[in-house]
This record gives sequence, C-alpha cells and structure tokens, in this order.
Amino acid sequence: MVERPAALGVARGTGRRRRRPPWWVVYLRRLIALALLAGGLAGGYWVVTTALADDDPKPVKVPPARSRPLRIVFPEGFTREQMAERITAVDAIARRRRKVDPRLSARVYLRSTRSSKLPSTYANDKKKRPLEGFLFPATYEFLPRTTSPQLVRQQLRAFNRNWRKVKLRYSRGKNLTPYDVLIIASMIEKEVIAPEERKLVSAVIYNRLRARIPLGIDATIRYALKVPPTKSLTRSQLRHPTPYNTRIHRGLVPTPISNPGLASMQAAAHPAVVNYLYFVRKPDKIHHFFTDDYGEFQQYLRDHGYPTDA
Repeated sequence: MVERPAALGVARGTGRRRRRPPWWVVYLRRLIALALLAGGLAGGYWVVTTALADDDPKPVKVPPARSRPLRIVFPEGFTREQMAERITAVDAIARRRRKVDPRLSARVYLRSTRSSKLPSTYANDKKKRPLEGFLFPATYEFLPRTTSPQLVRQQLRAFNRNWRKVKLRYSRGKNLTPYDVLIIASMIEKEVIAPEERKLVSAVIYNRLRARIPLGIDATIRYALKVPPTKSLTRSQLRHPTPYNTRIHRGLVPTPISNPGLASMQAAAHPAVVNYLYFVRKPDKIHHFFTDDYGEFQQYLRDHGYPTDA
C-alpha cells in the first residue's frame, strides 16, 4: 500500500503564516543590494547569507580573483613538453578571463623536470634522468602565485600516492625494475586507446622482452624524433639510430616516453596471460589485432593495406 503524500509546502495543523519582516529590514536589504552592485562593478565580490535565527542578512566576503585557485588538466599520456605547452595555454586563459598573471612558466617547468636523481627504488646508479613518467597526469588546482617547481612537487606527490597502489611482485619475478615497469606503462599509455587492451599490449611487451625480439613500438620513435601521431613515419625515421628506436634495438628504451596514469601502471605490472607477439591497429583506429603467429600477422597487414616484410 502506497501512502498519498501530503501537499508540498503546506504545514498541516499550524495555521500560522510566515511573518513579514519589518520595513527597516527590507530597507537594509535594499541598501546592501546597492552596495553589492557597486562592489561588483569595482571588481569586488560579496555573497549575502541569511541568518538562521532571524532575517538579518550577513555579508560574507569572497576572496578576490588573485587568491582564488585556478585549474590545470594534464591528460594521461602527456609528455613533459606537452605539459609545458598546457601551462602556457592556461596562463593565457587566466590573463584573459581572470585578469591575473600566474607565476607558472613553461620554461621553468621544463627546467625543473629536465634532470633529477631518481630514488634508489627506481635506479641504483647516480645518473640523472628527466622526470618523464613521474609527472602524474591529473587535474591540479593552483594559485596565481604558485611556482612551476611547486606544481612539479604536487605531481610527484600524486605519483607516489598512486604508485603505492601498484603491486610489483610479478614484474620482479621477470627481473624488471620499478623503473622498467614505468617505462612499459608509458608505452602502453601511448599505444592504447581501448582500456581493455592495456594488459594485452603489456603482454606483447613482456613476451618480446623474454624472446629477445625488438619491441617494434613506433611511439618510441615518435617521442625521440618529435613526430606527431598525425604524421606518418618515413623510412629514414624508421631506421634512425636513436636508442628510442625499438624497431632496431632490443630491450626497453632509456626513459619513459610519456606520463602514464594508474591503469597503465597496473597493466604494466600485471600483463595478460597470453602468448601474443604481434599487434597492429585495426581500421577503426581504436582497437588492435593481436596474434602469436607471424604468418597470420603478415596476412592481416596485407589484407588491410599495411606494408609487410614480404
């Protein structure tokens, strides 16, 4: 049995009407409204809240524009250079829309992330490396006075929080260091669009490393030679001797090639249990065709107009 609800807005049994505020309260409200209008035109902002016990309005000052936080979004898979470009874009928006001049600087950001000694957890040597891979992609709030090194520290703290969620037991059993896992995660982030394929691409990388076959991931070449994904790689680029060319060099590249999110980190630590050795993007430009048979792989390439080894 469903009970019929009482009519909204009616207080049954009281019979009392809401008391109209006295004339001086109405007059005071109008004065405050005029003051708010004047303050808004002058660049200030006020909010009026109504007291609970009576109808006496109480103005509360909202922080001015230069002390209110701004936001910057770093998508998964961005490189440190792309993050620097995003800083430049956000700075321009802040100046145009908020009339504030942030202290964030793309130049200082790149300088702050160019070279650093990694913790011994990731590298046992004293070699300095870029912070590529450790700049966790997320949405960050910052103030106009926030500096680029402070933003970098926010990203590193976010990375550490998320990295603690990654279980490395399986990868350690494959003789991979935490830094190796981060490199694999960065490649997965650049290669995968469909989330369900992260662990499959990870499996191909693990299987090829075990078989000592070059990984053949073109995203690593694009990273080294700064070739955008909208352009095809030329024959000379595919043969370039950069250590990031995984078509001609076996093993992992020297550093991560992007800043991966948590899902790619976890996939890099826990690949799918499959025997796949080959994959190529399907015509839908989203999914991949996977196989462990070289002949089947070559046939798929021919059927879809890709260059083959034959």
